[in-house]
Amino acid sequence: MDKRSILFVICVTFAFFGVHTWFGNQDLEQRKAYEVKMQEEKIARQKALEEEAASRTAKLEDLPLVNLCKDAAGKEKVASALSFGGHFVTLAWEAPLPDKLFLDGKSLQLSSSGYKAGEPVIYSKTNAKAIEVPTLENSMDLQLVALTAEPRVVLGEWRSQKMAMPYAFLDGPAIALYKSDKGFLPVGVVNGGKVKSLAEFERLKKQIVQVKVALTPGDDAQEEFYVLQNDYQQLVFSTRGGSLAEINLPFRSKEDKSSIVKEIDIDRSILKQSPNNARFPLHPYYINEGNGKVRRDEGFLGGYYPLLRRTQLNAAGDETNKISPQFYSLNIVGEDDNVANGLYRVTRFEPNLIEFQSTSGQRRITKTYFIPEDKNGPYCLRLTIRIDGDARGLWIGSGIPDAELLGGSYSPLLKVQTTRAKSSEVDEIDLPKKGPLVVTTISPNWISNSNGFLGVIMDPLEEATGGYKAIQIPGKEAVTRLSLIDAKYDLYPAENYPGYATYIPLKSGEMNFRIFAGPFDEKLLKQLDDLYEDPALGYNPDYASAQSIQGWFSFISRPFAKFLFFLMQIFYMVTRSWAASIILLTIALRAMMYPLNNWSIKSTIRMQEIAPKVKIIQEKNKKDPRKAQLEVMNLYKQEGVNPFTGCLPLLLQMPFLIGMFYLLKSSFPLRGAMFIPGWIDDLAAPDVLFSWDTPIWFIGNQFHLLPILMAVVMYFQQRLTSKIPKDPKLITDQQKQQKMMGNVMSIVFAVMFYNFPSGLNIYFMLSTLLGILQQVWITKKMQKK
Repeated sequence: MDKRSILFVICVTFAFFGVHTWFGNQDLEQRKAYEVKMQEEKIARQKALEEEAASRTAKLEDLPLVNLCKDAAGKEKVASALSFGGHFVTLAWEAPLPDKLFLDGKSLQLSSSGYKAGEPVIYSKTNAKAIEVPTLENSMDLQLVALTAEPRVVLGEWRSQKMAMPYAFLDGPAIALYKSDKGFLPVGVVNGGKVKSLAEFERLKKQIVQVKVALTPGDDAQEEFYVLQNDYQQLVFSTRGGSLAEINLPFRSKEDKSSIVKEIDIDRSILKQSPNNARFPLHPYYINEGNGKVRRDEGFLGGYYPLLRRTQLNAAGDETNKISPQFYSLNIVGEDDNVANGLYRVTRFEPNLIEFQSTSGQRRITKTYFIPEDKNGPYCLRLTIRIDGDARGLWIGSGIPDAELLGGSYSPLLKVQTTRAKSSEVDEIDLPKKGPLVVTTISPNWISNSNGFLGVIMDPLEEATGGYKAIQIPGKEAVTRLSLIDAKYDLYPAENYPGYATYIPLKSGEMNFRIFAGPFDEKLLKQLDDLYEDPALGYNPDYASAQSIQGWFSFISRPFAKFLFFLMQIFYMVTRSWAASIILLTIALRAMMYPLNNWSIKSTIRMQEIAPKVKIIQEKNKKDPRKAQLEVMNLYKQEGVNPFTGCLPLLLQMPFLIGMFYLLKSSFPLRGAMFIPGWIDDLAAPDVLFSWDTPIWFIGNQFHLLPILMAVVMYFQQRLTSKIPKDPKLITDQQKQQKMMGNVMSIVFAVMFYNFPSGLNIYFMLSTLLGILQQVWITKKMQKK
C-alpha cells in the first residue's frame, strides 16, 4: 500500500470518527434537553398540585376555632375547640375532664361522661340548639382539624367509604369538618385513616341531629366527562377511574381527509333508528379549546365511529344498558371494585392534555394523558401513570372494542408481542371462555385488542411487570351497538357478541404508555412502525403484525394473501378504486393460474370425449362391476387420460383461493369502500339492492343480489363443464352425479355467500365468468385440432 492510500485511509477514519462524535454529541444534547424538559414538567406538575391543595384546604382563620379556659378571667387555656352555635366540640385531652370550662367569662357545661382520651366531647351553653351533623356521602372533601397546642388543618378526601389525606398527613386524632352552604359542620373524628361519625357516639346523641346536606360542586359524586380531540380522535374521559369512557373516530369526508375511517350502513341505521345513541359524546361534557374549561350539553349527532362499547340510552334519553367503569379503556382495576369505580379529580385540563388524581388510603394515583401532534403518530396518545404507594394487584385495561362483522361473522382478535431469545415474536391469544386467561411467565412488549378491523394497542415504553391477562365479558353486561339495529326483532342478540378486554400489570413509581386506538390498516400501522423505529437500539414496535389475515387455514394462506394484497395496492394506485382493484386482481390471478386451469380444462374435455366409451363398458359389464372398473382403467391408460389430473390444478390453486377469500373478507381499506352507490356501498359488507322492515329467517331484511348472480353464473359453468348428452341413454353414472352436484353446489354457494362481503362475491363471480371464457376458448382450439 503506497503513502497516498495510507493517507486516504487515515483521512476516512478521522472523518468517520468526527461524524460519529458529532452525532453522538447531538444525541447527548438532545437527551439532556429532554431530561431538562421532563424535570421542568415535573416541577410544574408539583407546583400545580400544591396550588390545587392550597385552594381546597381551609385556612385556620376561617374556622370557628375558640380557646376554652379553666377560669372565667380566661387566663388559663386548657384546650382549643370548634364552635357550633351554643356547643363547643373538642377532643378529650385527658380523663376525667373538668365538668365546667369558660369562654369569654361564661361557663360551659360538659355534656356527657364515659369518654376516653382522644374521643370527642361537647361543652355547651344552657338551652343551646342541637348541632347539625352531616351524613357521610360517597364523595366529600373534609377539613381535618388537629386540636393540638398549635391547631393544624389538613385536607381529607372521603371517597367510596375510605378516608385519604393526599397532600399532608396527621399522626393523631382530628375533628373532620364539612363546608356546607350553612358554614362548617362537624362530621366526626378521624384517627389512623378511619372516620367515626359523631352520630355513632351514643353519649352525644342528645346534643346532635344528623342531616343530609347538599354537596358542593367540588364534592359532587356524579360522573363527569372531559374531551380531548384532534383530526383523528375524540377522546371522552370520565372522572370514574380517570379513564376513557369513549374513543370516537371521525369519519372521512370530502372536506377533511385526515381520517381513514369511512361511514358504513350500520352507522346510518343507528343514526336513523336510535339517534340518542348516535351522539358523540353520549353525555354532556367539558372541553378546552384554548379559552378555558367550557361545558357542552350535547354531543355531535353522527359523524363518528364508536371504537368502544358505550352505555346505551332509550328514546327518553335514560340510560338502559350501562357500561360499568371497570370496563372503560385505560382504567386501573384491582381486587377491590372501588379501585375501578373511584372518582378522580381533574388537576390539569389543557387543549391537548388532561391530568387526573386519586388518593385512596396511603396510595395516590396520578394519570396524565397527552395527545401528540399529528406528525408524532395519528390515532396515538401518551399516558403517564404515577403510583405512590402499593401497586400490587393493579392492572390497566384496554376497554372493550365494539363488535364488527367480518364476512357476516364476529371475529375479535387478541395478540401479544413478546421478546424471546433477543427476537420479537407476535402470538395470537386464544379468546378466553370462562374466567380470566392469566399469563405470568412473560412480559409483553405490547398487547392488542381488536374487533378485526379496529382496536386498541397498549404499549408500555418501559419494561412492565411480568404477565398479562385477558377476560371475556358476557354480551349482556357490555351490549354491542349492533343490538340497536331493528331492536324489536332482536336481529343481533346481545348474548351472541361477548366482549373481550386485555390487561397489563402495573408497578409503583412512574410508567409511560403509548396507546394506539384506531383502524388496523396495514399502511397506517407500517407508517407508525417507521415513525417509532430506532435503528440505534434495533427497536421497531412492529404494530403492523397486530393486523393479520384470519381464518382456519390462515397459516397456509397468509403469505399468499400478503402477495395478493400487494398486487391489489398497486392496482389501487393506478385506478384509485378498490372495486376496480379487485377486478384487476381477479384478472391477474386468473392469468397467473392460466397454465394450471388450462391443464385442468383439457383433462376434463378428454374425459368428456371418452365418456361414451366408458358408458358402453359399464353397460356391457353391468353384472360384474369389478371387471367394468378394470376395463375403464385400461381405457384411461390407452387414451392417455388420468381422471385425477383435473383435480391436481385445483389443489395447487387452493392456497391462492383461500388467501383471496380471507383477504377480501378482512382488509380494512375495503371497509366502507363504495362501488355502485345505492347498491354496493361497502365492499367489506354484503350488497343491498333493497330492504324491508320485518326480517325473514336467514335472509334478514335486506336482499343481496350478488350471491344470486354468482350462483347463476356458477350453474352455467357447471352445465358447460359437464356437457351432458341430450340422449338419456348416453349419460353415464358419473355425468349424472356431476349434473346433480352442479345444481346442488350452485344453491349451496348462493346460501353460503349470501351474507359474505360484496367484494368477495364480485371476485368469485368474475373469476367464474373468466373461467367460462377460458373453457370455451380452449374447447374451440381443441375442436379445430
